[in-house]
Amino acid sequence: MSSFQYARPTSLDQAVELLKQQQNRALILAGGTDLLSSLKGGLADPQMLIDIKGIDSLRGIQSQSRGVRIGALTTISQLLEDENIRSGYPALIQAADGITSPQIRNRGTVGGDLCQRPRCWYYRNGYGLLAQKDGRSMVRDGDNRYHAILGNSGSALFVNPSSLAPTLWAYGATLRVAGGRGEREVPCADFFRTPQREGELEYQLAPDEILVGVDLPQHGERSATYEVRQKEALDWPLASASVSLVMRAGRVMEARIVLGHVAPIPWESKAGGEALGGRSISEEVARQAADAALEGASPLSRNGYKVRLAKTAVKRAILRAIGEEV
Repeated sequence: MSSFQYARPTSLDQAVELLKQQQNRALILAGGTDLLSSLKGGLADPQMLIDIKGIDSLRGIQSQSRGVRIGALTTISQLLEDENIRSGYPALIQAADGITSPQIRNRGTVGGDLCQRPRCWYYRNGYGLLAQKDGRSMVRDGDNRYHAILGNSGSALFVNPSSLAPTLWAYGATLRVAGGRGEREVPCADFFRTPQREGELEYQLAPDEILVGVDLPQHGERSATYEVRQKEALDWPLASASVSLVMRAGRVMEARIVLGHVAPIPWESKAGGEALGGRSISEEVARQAADAALEGASPLSRNGYKVRLAKTAVKRAILRAIGEEV
Protein backbone atom coordinates (compact mmCIF):
# COMPACT_ATOMS: atom_id res chain seq x y z
CA MET A 1 0.00 0.00 0.00
CA SER A 2 1.40 3.40 -0.97
CA SER A 3 1.48 6.25 1.53
CA PHE A 4 -1.25 8.88 1.41
CA GLN A 5 -2.49 11.95 3.23
CA TYR A 6 -5.45 11.67 5.56
CA ALA A 7 -8.07 14.39 6.08
CA ARG A 8 -11.11 14.40 8.32
CA PRO A 9 -13.39 17.33 7.44
CA THR A 10 -16.28 18.24 9.71
CA SER A 11 -18.48 19.84 7.07
CA LEU A 12 -19.60 18.98 3.56
CA ASP A 13 -18.10 22.21 2.21
CA GLN A 14 -14.70 21.26 3.60
CA ALA A 15 -14.89 17.81 2.02
CA VAL A 16 -15.85 19.22 -1.39
CA GLU A 17 -13.03 21.77 -1.23
CA LEU A 18 -10.52 19.02 -0.50
CA LEU A 19 -11.78 17.04 -3.48
CA LYS A 20 -11.41 20.11 -5.70
CA GLN A 21 -7.85 20.70 -4.50
CA GLN A 22 -6.83 17.09 -5.10
CA GLN A 23 -8.11 17.06 -8.70
CA ASN A 24 -9.17 13.43 -8.89
CA ARG A 25 -6.35 12.17 -6.65
CA ALA A 26 -8.47 11.68 -3.53
CA LEU A 27 -10.94 9.02 -2.44
CA ILE A 28 -13.81 9.18 0.03
CA LEU A 29 -13.62 7.04 3.17
CA ALA A 30 -16.93 6.25 4.87
CA GLY A 31 -17.42 2.78 6.37
CA GLY A 32 -14.32 1.55 4.56
CA THR A 33 -15.62 -1.99 4.06
CA ASP A 34 -14.80 -1.87 0.34
CA LEU A 35 -12.20 0.88 0.08
CA LEU A 36 -9.72 -0.55 2.60
CA SER A 37 -9.60 -3.90 0.84
CA SER A 38 -9.10 -2.07 -2.47
CA LEU A 39 -6.16 -0.18 -0.98
CA LYS A 40 -4.59 -3.36 0.35
CA GLY A 41 -5.09 -5.09 -2.99
CA GLY A 42 -3.48 -2.28 -4.94
CA LEU A 43 -6.68 -1.44 -6.82
CA ALA A 44 -6.71 2.13 -5.51
CA ASP A 45 -3.73 4.43 -5.06
CA PRO A 46 -4.97 7.84 -3.86
CA GLN A 47 -2.83 10.73 -2.70
CA MET A 48 -5.41 11.53 -0.03
CA LEU A 49 -8.18 9.78 1.86
CA ILE A 50 -11.01 12.09 2.90
CA ASP A 51 -12.74 10.60 5.92
CA ILE A 52 -16.31 11.92 5.95
CA LYS A 53 -17.47 10.16 9.12
CA GLY A 54 -17.22 13.44 11.03
CA ILE A 55 -19.87 15.14 8.87
CA ASP A 56 -23.00 14.77 10.97
CA SER A 57 -25.30 16.15 8.27
CA LEU A 58 -24.76 12.95 6.29
CA ARG A 59 -26.21 10.74 9.02
CA GLY A 60 -29.69 9.60 9.94
CA ILE A 61 -33.13 8.92 8.52
CA GLN A 62 -35.70 11.72 8.49
CA SER A 63 -39.41 11.62 7.70
CA GLN A 64 -40.55 14.29 5.28
CA SER A 65 -43.88 15.39 3.88
CA ARG A 66 -43.10 13.65 0.59
CA GLY A 67 -41.32 10.58 1.92
CA VAL A 68 -38.11 9.71 3.73
CA ARG A 69 -34.58 11.14 3.50
CA ILE A 70 -31.69 8.77 4.21
CA GLY A 71 -28.21 10.16 4.84
CA ALA A 72 -25.33 8.58 2.95
CA LEU A 73 -23.56 7.68 6.22
CA THR A 74 -26.57 5.76 7.56
CA THR A 75 -25.42 2.22 8.25
CA ILE A 76 -27.19 -0.90 7.07
CA SER A 77 -28.02 -1.72 10.71
CA GLN A 78 -29.64 1.69 11.21
CA LEU A 79 -31.64 1.18 8.03
CA LEU A 80 -32.91 -2.18 9.29
CA GLU A 81 -33.83 -0.75 12.69
CA ASP A 82 -35.75 2.31 11.47
CA GLU A 83 -39.51 1.98 12.01
CA ASN A 84 -40.46 4.24 9.09
CA ILE A 85 -38.42 2.12 6.70
CA ARG A 86 -39.69 -1.13 8.16
CA SER A 87 -43.35 -0.10 7.93
CA GLY A 88 -43.28 1.75 4.61
CA TYR A 89 -40.58 0.16 2.46
CA PRO A 90 -40.59 -3.63 2.84
CA ALA A 91 -38.55 -4.26 -0.32
CA LEU A 92 -35.72 -2.11 1.05
CA ILE A 93 -35.75 -4.01 4.34
CA GLN A 94 -35.63 -7.32 2.46
CA ALA A 95 -32.67 -6.09 0.40
CA ALA A 96 -30.79 -4.83 3.44
CA ASP A 97 -31.55 -8.01 5.36
CA GLY A 98 -29.67 -9.96 2.70
CA ILE A 99 -26.45 -8.32 3.89
CA THR A 100 -25.77 -10.88 6.58
CA SER A 101 -22.33 -9.88 7.86
CA PRO A 102 -22.59 -8.11 11.26
CA GLN A 103 -19.39 -6.22 10.48
CA ILE A 104 -20.71 -4.85 7.18
CA ARG A 105 -24.12 -4.10 8.68
CA ASN A 106 -22.55 -2.04 11.45
CA ARG A 107 -19.81 -0.35 9.41
CA GLY A 108 -21.10 -0.36 5.84
CA THR A 109 -23.16 2.66 4.77
CA VAL A 110 -25.99 3.30 2.34
CA GLY A 111 -23.75 5.56 0.26
CA GLY A 112 -20.97 3.01 0.30
CA ASP A 113 -23.29 0.26 -0.89
CA LEU A 114 -24.35 2.37 -3.87
CA CYS A 115 -20.79 3.37 -4.77
CA GLN A 116 -18.92 0.12 -4.12
CA ARG A 117 -16.79 -1.22 -6.93
CA PRO A 118 -17.56 -4.48 -8.79
CA ARG A 119 -16.69 -7.82 -7.23
CA CYS A 120 -15.48 -9.23 -10.60
CA TRP A 121 -12.49 -11.43 -9.86
CA TYR A 122 -10.58 -10.15 -12.90
CA TYR A 123 -10.94 -6.58 -11.65
CA ARG A 124 -10.16 -7.55 -8.06
CA ASN A 125 -6.98 -9.30 -9.21
CA GLY A 126 -5.67 -6.25 -11.00
CA TYR A 127 -6.68 -6.86 -14.62
CA GLY A 128 -8.78 -3.72 -14.90
CA LEU A 129 -12.47 -3.03 -14.83
CA LEU A 130 -12.95 -4.21 -18.43
CA ALA A 131 -10.42 -7.07 -18.08
CA GLN A 132 -8.78 -6.66 -21.47
CA LYS A 133 -5.56 -8.37 -22.53
CA ASP A 134 -3.99 -7.94 -25.96
CA GLY A 135 -7.25 -6.45 -27.18
CA ARG A 136 -9.35 -9.42 -26.09
CA SER A 137 -11.76 -9.84 -23.20
CA MET A 138 -10.44 -12.12 -20.50
CA VAL A 139 -14.03 -12.53 -19.30
CA ARG A 140 -15.52 -13.69 -22.58
CA ASP A 141 -12.68 -16.16 -23.08
CA GLY A 142 -12.39 -17.21 -19.46
CA ASP A 143 -14.31 -18.02 -16.29
CA ASN A 144 -17.45 -15.89 -16.49
CA ARG A 145 -19.76 -17.82 -14.17
CA TYR A 146 -20.75 -14.74 -12.17
CA HIS A 147 -20.78 -12.12 -14.91
CA ALA A 148 -23.47 -10.23 -16.80
CA ILE A 149 -26.30 -11.78 -18.79
CA LEU A 150 -27.90 -8.43 -19.67
CA GLY A 151 -26.35 -5.23 -20.98
CA ASN A 152 -23.20 -7.12 -21.90
CA SER A 153 -22.88 -6.38 -25.60
CA GLY A 154 -19.90 -4.08 -25.00
CA SER A 155 -16.66 -4.44 -23.07
CA ALA A 156 -18.17 -4.17 -19.58
CA LEU A 157 -19.14 -7.65 -18.38
CA PHE A 158 -19.06 -7.25 -14.59
CA VAL A 159 -22.27 -6.99 -12.57
CA ASN A 160 -23.30 -4.11 -10.35
CA PRO A 161 -22.73 -5.29 -6.76
CA SER A 162 -25.12 -3.02 -4.86
CA SER A 163 -27.73 -4.72 -2.69
CA LEU A 164 -29.84 -1.57 -2.29
CA ALA A 165 -29.70 0.01 -5.75
CA PRO A 166 -32.31 -2.20 -7.51
CA THR A 167 -34.81 -1.55 -4.72
CA LEU A 168 -34.19 2.20 -4.61
CA TRP A 169 -34.57 2.28 -8.40
CA ALA A 170 -37.84 0.36 -8.19
CA TYR A 171 -39.16 2.84 -5.62
CA GLY A 172 -38.25 5.81 -7.84
CA ALA A 173 -35.71 7.17 -5.37
CA THR A 174 -33.68 10.31 -5.99
CA LEU A 175 -30.02 10.55 -5.01
CA ARG A 176 -28.61 13.83 -3.70
CA VAL A 177 -25.10 14.77 -4.80
CA ALA A 178 -23.03 17.72 -3.56
CA GLY A 179 -20.04 19.27 -5.31
CA GLY A 180 -18.27 22.45 -6.29
CA ARG A 181 -21.34 23.70 -8.16
CA GLY A 182 -23.70 23.04 -5.28
CA GLU A 183 -26.15 20.23 -4.70
CA ARG A 184 -28.02 18.39 -7.43
CA GLU A 185 -30.61 15.64 -7.54
CA VAL A 186 -30.16 12.56 -9.69
CA PRO A 187 -32.88 9.96 -10.26
CA CYS A 188 -31.53 6.60 -9.13
CA ALA A 189 -32.19 5.32 -12.64
CA ASP A 190 -29.74 7.93 -14.04
CA PHE A 191 -26.99 7.56 -11.43
CA PHE A 192 -25.49 4.34 -12.75
CA ARG A 193 -23.70 3.96 -16.08
CA THR A 194 -21.87 1.30 -18.04
CA PRO A 195 -18.20 2.26 -18.56
CA GLN A 196 -17.07 2.35 -22.16
CA ARG A 197 -13.35 2.54 -21.46
CA GLU A 198 -10.90 1.74 -18.70
CA GLY A 199 -10.75 4.35 -15.95
CA GLU A 200 -14.42 5.34 -16.07
CA LEU A 201 -16.58 4.86 -12.99
CA GLU A 202 -19.84 2.93 -12.88
CA TYR A 203 -21.78 5.89 -11.47
CA GLN A 204 -22.28 9.56 -12.28
CA LEU A 205 -20.05 11.45 -9.85
CA ALA A 206 -17.68 14.24 -10.89
CA PRO A 207 -14.23 14.31 -9.22
CA ASP A 208 -15.37 16.98 -6.73
CA GLU A 209 -18.74 15.40 -5.90
CA ILE A 210 -19.97 13.35 -2.95
CA LEU A 211 -23.13 11.27 -2.66
CA VAL A 212 -24.85 12.80 0.36
CA GLY A 213 -28.13 10.95 0.62
CA VAL A 214 -31.23 9.30 -0.81
CA ASP A 215 -34.78 10.66 -0.99
CA LEU A 216 -37.47 7.98 -1.03
CA PRO A 217 -40.92 9.12 -2.20
CA GLN A 218 -44.05 8.26 -0.30
CA HIS A 219 -44.86 4.68 -1.03
CA GLY A 220 -48.37 3.34 -1.20
CA GLU A 221 -47.61 0.52 -3.60
CA ARG A 222 -46.92 -3.12 -2.95
CA SER A 223 -43.26 -4.00 -3.13
CA ALA A 224 -40.79 -6.80 -2.51
CA THR A 225 -37.22 -7.93 -3.13
CA TYR A 226 -36.13 -11.51 -3.73
CA GLU A 227 -32.52 -12.65 -3.95
CA VAL A 228 -31.07 -15.96 -5.11
CA ARG A 229 -27.84 -16.83 -3.32
CA GLN A 230 -25.37 -19.66 -3.38
CA LYS A 231 -25.09 -19.60 0.40
CA GLU A 232 -26.68 -17.84 3.35
CA ALA A 233 -23.36 -16.68 4.79
CA LEU A 234 -21.81 -13.41 3.62
CA ASP A 235 -21.90 -13.39 -0.15
CA TRP A 236 -23.31 -11.38 -3.03
CA PRO A 237 -26.47 -12.69 -4.71
CA LEU A 238 -26.28 -14.53 -8.01
CA ALA A 239 -29.41 -12.68 -9.09
CA SER A 240 -32.02 -10.49 -7.45
CA ALA A 241 -35.21 -8.65 -8.35
CA SER A 242 -37.05 -5.73 -6.78
CA VAL A 243 -40.67 -5.08 -7.69
CA SER A 244 -42.95 -2.11 -7.08
CA LEU A 245 -46.63 -2.42 -7.97
CA VAL A 246 -49.49 0.10 -8.03
CA MET A 247 -52.74 -1.84 -7.83
CA ARG A 248 -56.40 -0.89 -8.11
CA ALA A 249 -59.24 -3.32 -7.47
CA GLY A 250 -56.85 -6.24 -7.53
CA ARG A 251 -55.27 -5.32 -10.86
CA VAL A 252 -51.84 -3.92 -11.64
CA MET A 253 -51.98 -0.33 -12.87
CA GLU A 254 -48.24 0.30 -12.87
CA ALA A 255 -45.31 -2.02 -12.34
CA ARG A 256 -41.57 -1.56 -12.11
CA ILE A 257 -39.21 -4.53 -12.10
CA VAL A 258 -35.49 -3.95 -11.52
CA LEU A 259 -32.98 -6.79 -11.54
CA GLY A 260 -29.70 -6.83 -9.66
CA HIS A 261 -26.40 -8.69 -10.13
CA VAL A 262 -27.15 -9.55 -13.76
CA ALA A 263 -25.81 -6.48 -15.62
CA PRO A 264 -23.19 -3.73 -15.23
CA ILE A 265 -25.94 -1.50 -13.85
CA PRO A 266 -29.18 -2.31 -12.01
CA TRP A 267 -31.39 -3.46 -14.86
CA GLU A 268 -34.97 -2.27 -15.22
CA SER A 269 -37.10 -4.53 -17.39
CA LYS A 270 -39.80 -2.50 -19.12
CA ALA A 271 -41.09 -5.65 -20.81
CA GLY A 272 -41.49 -7.40 -17.47
CA GLY A 273 -43.46 -4.50 -16.02
CA GLU A 274 -45.66 -4.21 -19.10
CA ALA A 275 -46.47 -7.92 -18.88
CA LEU A 276 -48.25 -7.22 -15.59
CA GLY A 277 -50.22 -4.19 -16.75
CA GLY A 278 -53.97 -4.42 -16.17
CA ARG A 279 -53.79 -7.98 -14.88
CA SER A 280 -54.55 -9.70 -11.61
CA ILE A 281 -51.51 -11.45 -10.28
CA SER A 282 -51.37 -15.21 -10.15
CA GLU A 283 -48.46 -17.60 -10.20
CA GLU A 284 -48.86 -18.00 -13.97
CA VAL A 285 -48.98 -14.24 -14.57
CA ALA A 286 -45.87 -13.80 -12.42
CA ARG A 287 -44.12 -16.50 -14.45
CA GLN A 288 -45.05 -14.79 -17.71
CA ALA A 289 -43.70 -11.47 -16.43
CA ALA A 290 -40.47 -13.19 -15.39
CA ASP A 291 -40.09 -14.70 -18.85
CA ALA A 292 -40.66 -11.28 -20.43
CA ALA A 293 -38.13 -9.68 -18.07
CA LEU A 294 -35.36 -11.97 -19.31
CA GLU A 295 -36.26 -12.03 -23.00
CA GLY A 296 -33.18 -10.04 -23.95
CA ALA A 297 -30.72 -12.05 -21.88
CA SER A 298 -27.46 -12.96 -23.60
CA PRO A 299 -25.53 -15.30 -21.32
CA LEU A 300 -21.82 -15.85 -21.72
CA SER A 301 -20.18 -19.25 -22.12
CA ARG A 302 -20.51 -20.31 -18.46
CA ASN A 303 -23.31 -18.30 -16.88
CA GLY A 304 -26.44 -19.44 -18.69
CA TYR A 305 -27.79 -20.75 -15.38
CA LYS A 306 -28.27 -17.14 -14.25
CA VAL A 307 -31.14 -16.67 -16.69
CA ARG A 308 -33.24 -19.20 -14.81
CA LEU A 309 -32.20 -17.80 -11.44
CA ALA A 310 -33.14 -14.27 -12.51
CA LYS A 311 -36.54 -15.49 -13.71
CA THR A 312 -37.06 -17.15 -10.35
CA ALA A 313 -36.13 -13.95 -8.54
CA VAL A 314 -38.62 -11.90 -10.60
CA LYS A 315 -41.46 -14.37 -10.19
CA ARG A 316 -40.98 -14.73 -6.45
CA ALA A 317 -40.58 -10.97 -5.90
CA ILE A 318 -43.91 -10.38 -7.66
CA LEU A 319 -45.66 -13.02 -5.56
CA ARG A 320 -44.02 -11.75 -2.37
CA ALA A 321 -45.23 -8.22 -3.16
CA ILE A 322 -48.87 -9.35 -3.01
CA GLY A 323 -48.31 -11.37 0.13
CA GLU A 324 -47.93 -14.83 -1.37
CA GLU A 325 -45.51 -17.12 0.44
CA VAL A 326 -42.47 -18.03 -1.67
